[in-house]
Amino acid sequence: MNAAPADQIRLLDVQALDVRLSQLAHKRASLPEHAEIETLNADLTQLRDLLVAAQTEESDTAREQTKAEQDVDQVRQRAARDQKRLDSGAVTSPKDLENLQHEITSLAKRQGALEDVVLEIMERRESAQARAAELTERVAAVQEKTVDAIGRRDAAAETIDAEVATATKEREVVAGSVPADLLKLYEKLRTQQGGVGAARLYQRRCEGCRLELNITEINEVKAAAPDEVVRCENCRRILVRTPESGL
Repeated sequence: MNAAPADQIRLLDVQALDVRLSQLAHKRASLPEHAEIETLNADLTQLRDLLVAAQTEESDTAREQTKAEQDVDQVRQRAARDQKRLDSGAVTSPKDLENLQHEITSLAKRQGALEDVVLEIMERRESAQARAAELTERVAAVQEKTVDAIGRRDAAAETIDAEVATATKEREVVAGSVPADLLKLYEKLRTQQGGVGAARLYQRRCEGCRLELNITEINEVKAAAPDEVVRCENCRRILVRTPESGL
């Protein structure tokens, strides 16, 4: 393949822009905010799960407290009825009086035990409420951090995207001035060679594979016509000659 030396030089400009675009893509994908947001989202998921558990416990203990208070109220009402009967004098049988007094005493003990249960449930409910309140604050704090991180990520990505747009337009212009067959070969090699399809020959060294050409290879390059497209014998990339090639 033949191509004017100037066209081969422009191919290096295309390569430089392609490297720049690859660097920008890597930079965008590697923004520290990506990892930060991922960590924050994981923390947020965990905190929300804990919050749901605390809210569920608070709801369960609220129902449990209501049931226990109803039990206390039922015992209290029954004890009040018995006390009213006792105070009315309607019960005159000594045995009935003894049974009634025994029941009132038993109900008092029962009421005390149930009230202790209510207190224990209230303590658990208050603990769940405090836990839910704390977790609500923590969720809000992490959400705020997440919003901030997303804003910083989007701002950084926007800056990079602007650079990509500029470099892409420049590449279109430069690539448009390179002969189609040369550009096609370059694109093929760039795909095969990890993003680098053309390299400068500098001081007898290929800047693609970083290997120095041996004397035989140097002589072959020297013998090649200026418009001949030469390839590196080591990496097979297009080898572009410049005044600094050391030939």
